[in-house]
Amino acid sequence: MAILEPIGENLWLIDGPEVRAYGLPFPTRMLIARLRSGALWVWSPIHLDEALRHAVETLGEPRYAVEPNKLHHLALSEWVKMWPALQLYAPPGLVKKRRDVQFTAELSDEPPPEWRGEIDQVCIRGNVFMTEVFFFHRASSTCLVGDLIQKHDVRRMPTWMRWVTKATGVAGEAGGTPLDGRLTFVHRDAARESIGRALAWSPRRLVIAHGSCFMEGGADVLRRSFHWLLQARG
Repeated sequence: MAILEPIGENLWLIDGPEVRAYGLPFPTRMLIARLRSGALWVWSPIHLDEALRHAVETLGEPRYAVEPNKLHHLALSEWVKMWPALQLYAPPGLVKKRRDVQFTAELSDEPPPEWRGEIDQVCIRGNVFMTEVFFFHRASSTCLVGDLIQKHDVRRMPTWMRWVTKATGVAGEAGGTPLDGRLTFVHRDAARESIGRALAWSPRRLVIAHGSCFMEGGADVLRRSFHWLLQARG
């Protein structure tokens, strides 16, 4: 059963099934915000089954959907098939990867008029592998992060998987930026400028796609997770 978890006025979290990447299990999560217009804005759509469809339709009809980065895209076709009028906004790199999907536009640092003033966004630049987009829901002071901060529960993992998860820096209550993400940030000045813009939001909450969220102290988690970047130079 799909469970809508309200975390603020007109804001809901929904957890999805695990997906596998590099042989490791990744929990999935999406967020739905109801805009002032009444339209539903969906962040990181998860696998759509009948239970989730019914749950979503209790809130209204999805109008806009965004992905945080080019690795999040597996459920897009399901959502468009169910709601053909849904407008998809792609993070940098996803349009080329999913030529079978029609996108309304590519995301940038400037929110489109449809959610400007309610949800802010910034492209985290400087990574040679991919550019992730952070979002900030103003009314609830909630920052949304896809893959650049993860927090995995290793208690039920086999030994080898625990070792890998801990070695990559994404295990335990603190979590952090995965090792491969840290190593691929080559243009550090651009990255620091982008993270600085996110820190300027001073979010109270931090919602992440992979792992349990931080419902308080979001700005501190952001700062701690990117300490390796903010303290470095060059």
